Formats: sequence, structure tokens, C-alpha cells
Amino acid sequence: MVPPNDEPNVGSGFIFSEEGHILTNNHVVAGATEMKVKLRDGRRFDAELVGADERSDLAVLKIEGKDLPVAELGDSDALKVGELAFAIGTPMELPYTFTFGVVSAKGRNLALGGHYDEFIQTDTSINPGNSGGPLCDIDGRVIGINTLISGINKGVGFAIPINTAKNIAEQLLAKGRVSRPWLGISIAGLEEARQLRDLYPGVERGVVVRGIEPGAPAQSSDLATGDVITRVDGREVSLASDLQREILGKKIGQVVQLEVWRKGQTMQLDVRTGEHPDKFLRASTRPRGSSESGSSKPAETPASPGLTVEDATPDLLKKMKITRKDAGGVVVTAVVPYSAAAVAGLEPGDVITEAGGRKISGKSDFDEAMKSADGDRGILILLERADQRTFAILKP
Repeated sequence: MVPPNDEPNVGSGFIFSEEGHILTNNHVVAGATEMKVKLRDGRRFDAELVGADERSDLAVLKIEGKDLPVAELGDSDALKVGELAFAIGTPMELPYTFTFGVVSAKGRNLALGGHYDEFIQTDTSINPGNSGGPLCDIDGRVIGINTLISGINKGVGFAIPINTAKNIAEQLLAKGRVSRPWLGISIAGLEEARQLRDLYPGVERGVVVRGIEPGAPAQSSDLATGDVITRVDGREVSLASDLQREILGKKIGQVVQLEVWRKGQTMQLDVRTGEHPDKFLRASTRPRGSSESGSSKPAETPASPGLTVEDATPDLLKKMKITRKDAGGVVVTAVVPYSAAAVAGLEPGDVITEAGGRKISGKSDFDEAMKSADGDRGILILLERADQRTFAILKP
């Protein structure tokens, strides 16, 4: 793959259809103007991009050829922890490297960039260049797509489950994009945000509605900011990922029943899902290497947990097209991928008005608040985003 004005980016992938369709990671091909594929038998092909989905970090390519080696796909739902697994890829630009280990965990929630995607965790040796390559079971069936590692040679790698990848690939082949059901709420699990527990006495577990996006499906329901969702269609939810998994399992336009705790009372609310507006965003806009396997977590300090802020001056607000009535606060102008700020769900354009109970009038106030933040408990941040007030818990 050859991104503009850059050296070729080397990654891995595998053919999953006789028509020459290839699965790989989106970050392997993001920004590429030319893509070339080399097979084990030495054949080389020009490849075209069929579709890419930045959120799942998956892309489908296509090559034209005969007698192509097609990988057999397995069933990641049937996978068991402790099963043998092996990876094939191009680590450190060493082609067709085979490594093996075991499945260390399933359903690992990494909450990258505010998304609660689930991964297969493995101790199979995976390094930069393995991205997009297959993770296989002992019978050679693909059970995952190698995507992320935690450091180099640390024995902790992550792969997208093949069942998830198959669903994404089918949608990309059918319509060139991915449709996802959506409620349009920002959320936090009580078990994940301990600071919230004191605010909800009598509720042991559940998912707090931190905010409702303007125009979102949830805005047309009786759901309100501060509600605690405890069940979805009778199924208990404790973590933010539990709620997301339940909603993603629904159909677009389907009515779901939420059991909600509000001010000491339990009630049942109906909400109709909508289609996530991801479809209006073009994927592959992330700079090459920003999410490549082996990306290291940026160094963080209590005063700089992976984000840049500036005083919310009239000129900056106008430049970033932010409309607000109140004065003061700081504007988030940049968020480092995979940093504490990204995990907390902070985004460029957010206006932070309070941190740790301290009113934020400018950047100096924010810096002081962050210096006094508790590294274990984190700090509660109040913010404005797209005409709504919400909060985030930032752990420096």
C-alpha cells in the first residue's frame, strides 16, 4: 500500500472469497493511493478498495486472478479460552511468518476512542506488520483478524472476531458502507465509573445516560439524561459495552424496551432504534500508523492526559464553529488516539466548563484542576457538546 508522500505501508490480509475479496485492517490501507498484493506463490496483483469501515477498523479489497487460495472461516462465537491459535503475517516486514500461542480471553473490551468494541486476546506473537492478517484455530480456520498489540513482544495481542468481520464484510460488499442501529446516547456503566455510585443509592448496577444527542432516536422517547438503564428487553446490562452489544444486536427501526431507574423509581420505556449517522462519514481519514499494531500509548501526565485545550475565546469558538451562550471554559482542540482523554470519550470541539468541582474559566484553571486529579479515581468533567450538556470521567 502506498500512501501519498510516504513510504509504502506493509500489512497483512487474507482472501476470503473465490472472487478475490481480501479482508484486512482499515488502518493498513487508510490514505493509500495505490495498493498492491503479493501472494505466497509469488503472484502480484493490483488491488482496489471495495469498502472500508473506520469504526471497526476493517477494509475489503479485491484482486482479479484465477485459482486464488481462499481461507476457510471459522466460528469465533464457538471459540474457547485456552484453545491453540496461530497467526500468519508480515511482522517487521518479514513475509509469511507463522507464530502460535493460545486464546487468552474473549470479549475483551478496550473502549478505544469511546467505542466498546470486543476483541479476542491472544499471547500469539504479533508485531507491527501483522495487522490485517489471520488468527487461526488449530484446524487452520480463520477465527480473527490481528489488529492491535500492547507494546512489542509483550505477549498480549488483540484480534477482531471473525464473526464480527464477516458481518462488516457482507455489508461493505453489498452497499459499500456499514449500517448500525443507534439510540444516540452517551453512557457510562456504574461499575466502570465508581464516582457515580454515590449519586444513585440503591442501584447496584446499570448504565447511566450521560447525554442524549440532538436529533437522535432517544430524543423522541421519554429517556432522560441521568437515567440508569438496567435492562434491555429483559436482559440485564451492567457495563457500557453490555448496552452497546444489546443495541447492536437489534434491527434498525426496532422498538426496544428499556428498564430504567429514575429518582428512586423503576419504569419501562420504549425506544425505537435509528441508523447510526456513520454512513455519512468517509472512512480511511486517519493518518497512517495512528492505529497500527504496536502503536504505543502516549506518555501522559496528570496535567496532560492526551488532550490539548485552549481558552474558549470568541475567535476560537468562531473558528471551530461552536455556538454557545455562556462565557468561560476551555475548548478541546485535539485528542491523542488511545489516550486517557480518548478512552473517556472526549472529542475536539468539546467545551469543558467544570473539572473536579472547580469552575473552569480558562486554561490555567483546567491545568490546576488536572494537577490535583486523583490518578486512581479520575476526575469528573462537565462539558458542552453540540448544544447538550454532559459529563466525562477522565483518568489521568
